[in-house]
Amino acid sequence: MKQVYLDNNATTRIDPMVLEAMMPFLTEYYGNPSSIHDFGTPSRAALERAHQQVAALLGAEHGSEIIFTSCATEATSTALHSAIEAQPDRREIITTAVEHPATLEVCEHLERQGYVIHRLAVDSNGALDMAQYRQVLSDRVALVSVMWANNETGVMFPVEEMAGLAHECGALFHCDAVQVTGKIPLSVGQSSIDMLSCSAHKLHGPKGVGCLYLRRGTRFRPLLRGGHQERGRRAGTENIAGIVGMGMACELAQVHLPGMSSIAQLRDTLQEGVLAQIPSVKVMGGNQPRVPGTVNIAFEFIEGEAILLLLNQAGIAASSGSACTSGSLEPSHVMRAMDIPYTAAHGSIRFSLSRYTREKEIEYVIQTLPSIIARLRLLSPYWQDGKPVQQQASFMPTYG
Repeated sequence: MKQVYLDNNATTRIDPMVLEAMMPFLTEYYGNPSSIHDFGTPSRAALERAHQQVAALLGAEHGSEIIFTSCATEATSTALHSAIEAQPDRREIITTAVEHPATLEVCEHLERQGYVIHRLAVDSNGALDMAQYRQVLSDRVALVSVMWANNETGVMFPVEEMAGLAHECGALFHCDAVQVTGKIPLSVGQSSIDMLSCSAHKLHGPKGVGCLYLRRGTRFRPLLRGGHQERGRRAGTENIAGIVGMGMACELAQVHLPGMSSIAQLRDTLQEGVLAQIPSVKVMGGNQPRVPGTVNIAFEFIEGEAILLLLNQAGIAASSGSACTSGSLEPSHVMRAMDIPYTAAHGSIRFSLSRYTREKEIEYVIQTLPSIIARLRLLSPYWQDGKPVQQQASFMPTYG
């Protein structure tokens, strides 16, 4: 049985060169970087080098603008709490209805404390309502927090333009860049983005390490206090091996950036192969700018969870946009925000590629998937004789 991994938006395979760079800091160079003796010197030098490696990939102007964290979730939480603490007279936050829970759940928590949260809508293609954004911007807004690319659909948002508009009313701008870092060229130093979150394990680095980009001069309050690490901005002894791994992963990602066009071609090959062979499918955000390796396809009239189980039996790893795996009967918040019909939203499958994805693997998926979909539709009450049941429209609610 073949093994095809197409769930790279969830996590990526660690690059062997990353692991090689990390190993000495798990064995020989175990000193604390804060120590003044010789045991701390290699760790301290490696930490500084990693700041520069990450800054280079992000297009930051200074290595000191990088704050290492345990993950992008911590970085995002730090950004949101810092913005409101640094601007106590501003009690509003703007985000989107399709953000990652790392942003949405913090906003929900702040909303219970009296903050006003504006959640920007998206249309059925996943595109943001920019008119709504301009309408809710005001001098009451402390922070705008918007992802650069959606983790389910791959649709990219105009964050650089949005950051400029935020600055016009004095608001800070944070970007969740987890799904674009290492996939598209970034130049945060040339933008108006104040803070940006990313994670090592989404670009072939280790789990348990991420970073927050903090533009020099930006008002900031640390989330974790109790130590002087990261220039007093994130307390706690640094995870040097993980940080070294993230630095190397960023350096390698910069080298591989020109190859992202071939990953986009493989994604398009998969998309076109599915559309050509399987009826009643819809590509989520297919007419919008997307990150190179992400395609989300809704297979109408069947459950995404069942598709994933049969794909897994065939040796193919993907993921669902539906929350079925958590026991919920509701599609994901992203599908609901896009107002996708119920029977399509439940059958949405995300395929996410990486630089390790090969053409023969995509061909195998294209060969395998049609029989899986046909098998499941035989069991569907909405599908008979190779086509949708005409009456099925009355069973297809959408989400307003």
